[in-house]
Amino acid sequence: MTSKEIVQRAIHFRRPPRLPCVMDCYGVSDVGHVPVKQAADFKPSQEGQDEWGCVWVHSEVPNMGQVKRFPLEDIRGLDRYRMPDYTDDSRYAGTGAAFLKLEGEAKYLNCGIFMVLFERMHTLHGFENTLVDLCLDRPAMEALADRIVDVHVTLVREMARRFPGRLTAWGMSDDWGTQSAAFVSFDLWMDFFFPRYKRIFDAMHAAGCDVWVHSCGKVNEIVEGYIRAGVNVVNLQQPRALGIGEMGRRYRGRIAFQSLADIQASLPSGDRRRVDEDADALMTHWATPDGGFIFSDYGDNAAIGVTDPGMKPHMYEAFSRWSEKLYGEPLPTPKIPADVAKGG
Repeated sequence: MTSKEIVQRAIHFRRPPRLPCVMDCYGVSDVGHVPVKQAADFKPSQEGQDEWGCVWVHSEVPNMGQVKRFPLEDIRGLDRYRMPDYTDDSRYAGTGAAFLKLEGEAKYLNCGIFMVLFERMHTLHGFENTLVDLCLDRPAMEALADRIVDVHVTLVREMARRFPGRLTAWGMSDDWGTQSAAFVSFDLWMDFFFPRYKRIFDAMHAAGCDVWVHSCGKVNEIVEGYIRAGVNVVNLQQPRALGIGEMGRRYRGRIAFQSLADIQASLPSGDRRRVDEDADALMTHWATPDGGFIFSDYGDNAAIGVTDPGMKPHMYEAFSRWSEKLYGEPLPTPKIPADVAKGG
C-alpha cells in the first residue's frame, strides 16, 4: 500500500496497515510537502522582515523567532496595507516539479499555510491589540480577519486551478492556548472565528483536500470548533497539558490526531519511561483500531531542549511496536545516524 493510501485510510478511519509516520529526520515520511514560494519581487525593507511586513527577532536559543514589529499596529492603516498576492505566477516556480517528484514516490501531498488566521491577525496588529480590539473595535477586527481569509482562499483556489486534483491536503498553524486555557472564550471563538475558518476549510474541501491544523496550548474546547468547521487532522504536541484521557473521551474517532511524546514534559526530560507512557496513553486513548492517529516529529530538538540523542529513536521504537500491535505492521526502518545511541 502506498504512503498516500496509508495516510488517507488513517485519517478517514478505514484501517491502515500501519501508523502513518512523518519523521523526516530519519528519512521516513508518508507525507510530502509541496512548496509555494514568496513573490520573486519581494525585497525586505529591514532585517527580519517577512512579506507580510512583520519583523522577526530571535533569541540566543535557535528557534523560529517572534514578531516584534507589527505593520498594522495602527489598524487605521488597513485600507492602505498591501497583503500578499497569491495570483503571482512567480510563487509557483518549481511547484510542478515538486508535484512530479512526490507523486513518483506515491506520497500524500500537503501544502502549508503559516499562520492561517488568528496568528496572522496578531502578527500584523500585535497580540494585545488584537485581543483588546476583538472586544472594543470588532468592525476593525472583522475587516482584518476577512482580508486574511480572502488571501488564503485565493491561495487555495490558485493551487486547485493550477494543479487540479493533485494536492491531497492543506496544513496550517494557529496556536490558540496558554498552558491552562484558550486565549478567548469558546463563545467568542464560535461567533467570530468559526465562520471564517469554515470559509477557508470549505474552499479546501471543495478542492478535494483534507484539512490539517496545528495548535499549541490547552485547546481542549477549540478542537470541538475545529471539528465543526471541517478539520480532519489536528496536530497537538503537548498531550499531557491537554489531558490525554480527557481528549480521548471527547474526540477519539471524531477527528484524526497527529502527535508524539509530549514536547515539554517528556522528550526534554531525559526519562524514557515518560516517552513509553505517552506512547501507551496516546495509542490507547487517541488512536482507534480503524485509524485516527499519525505519528509525527516536532523537528527542532534544540528549541524544545532535547539533549539526549537516544530519546527520539526510543520514541520511534515505542510507536513502531504500537503500530504492529494495533494494525499489523511496524513503522518503516528509520535511517538513524550510527553515532546516535538508541539505548533501552
